[in-house]
Amino acid sequence: MSGANVYDVIVVGAGSMGMSAGYHLAARGLKTLLIDAFDPPHTGGSHHGEPRLIRHVYHGGAHYVRLALRSDALWRELEDRTGEKLLERSGVLNVSDPNAYAYDGRFADADREGIRYESLDAADIERRWPGWTVPAHYRGLYEPDAGYLFSERCVAAYRREALAAGAELLTDTAVLGIETRRGGGLAVKTSRGEFAAGKVIVSVGAWFNTLAPSVKLPIRAVRKVVGWFEADERLYRAGHLPGFTFGGPEGGYYGFPSIGGAGVKIGRHDGGRPWQPGERFEPFGFYPEDETDLRAALRAFLPGAEGRLLHGAACKYELSPDEQFIIDAHPELPGVLLAGGFSGHGFKFASAIGEALAEWTQSDIPPPDLLPFTLSRFPSAAAASTP
Repeated sequence: MSGANVYDVIVVGAGSMGMSAGYHLAARGLKTLLIDAFDPPHTGGSHHGEPRLIRHVYHGGAHYVRLALRSDALWRELEDRTGEKLLERSGVLNVSDPNAYAYDGRFADADREGIRYESLDAADIERRWPGWTVPAHYRGLYEPDAGYLFSERCVAAYRREALAAGAELLTDTAVLGIETRRGGGLAVKTSRGEFAAGKVIVSVGAWFNTLAPSVKLPIRAVRKVVGWFEADERLYRAGHLPGFTFGGPEGGYYGFPSIGGAGVKIGRHDGGRPWQPGERFEPFGFYPEDETDLRAALRAFLPGAEGRLLHGAACKYELSPDEQFIIDAHPELPGVLLAGGFSGHGFKFASAIGEALAEWTQSDIPPPDLLPFTLSRFPSAAAASTP
């Protein structure tokens, strides 16, 4: 294949995972085209609204821990190359009802990798961070070397690095379908014409079903909200309060200290309202529970942060049936890699997953730490069908 519209690799979806993959592909010398329906970083997915937690003592298995550590190293490398602050080591405090979320299974992986952590009881937490109110039977897990990433800066930094490495970026362009070409390779049909490549990576977040029937994944899109609340800066300011998660029968929540007086940011991991591309996407505040749910959680655990609502935002989650990632070869289109189901806990891994997707694309061998994310674990998932 040759020509102006022919590439080694096309990346469909240039958000967090796609933009990282685009950089790693171009840095390997592959002629790379990134295509996005918006102009990243943007508000059409789930990477806007800034900070995202990065933790290392992770649930789900040793492969997550290794990916988290590799991601951390790659974020630091990106900081060094760009000279931009992307990662704040605020520490992360996880607080939970042990009947709902237990930490014991994570400690062996953490010990094996030499990750620092502290196991705390409720009294330890309240003494160390007086802004917390914690039920007596709850437990805490504190990681001093964890923190948060400035997500929009990260995507923007990878965009600059990808373009500097020779990648091309086509923004505000809808992808209409992917199919095999009669002469070999793959054709990506878009609102701006057709492009060809030997390999294609698809990572379009909540927009996967817009690619049917070329691509079908068992991913559901969910509307999620976050809010920033006025807080007692003595107790909840950045530099004092770490990033945090807490969970129990009331649900699972995550959040961040007040950065520069912006207020404590809080969101809920579970729940949310179903949404599909093409439907109206309501802004924060449209539903009463957008604010009241977050406020109730603050009142229970961080009462000094339940002040005036300063800002709210809504974003689009993409969730697999088991809420773990899907990273696998397309079952019917040779040369196509699918990567989705990242929302809720994926952003921190974007640097390492982008690198791994580039490695897989170049070698045709899946990296070992991506093997648990196979599509085949959902035997009832509808197989993708070509047009």
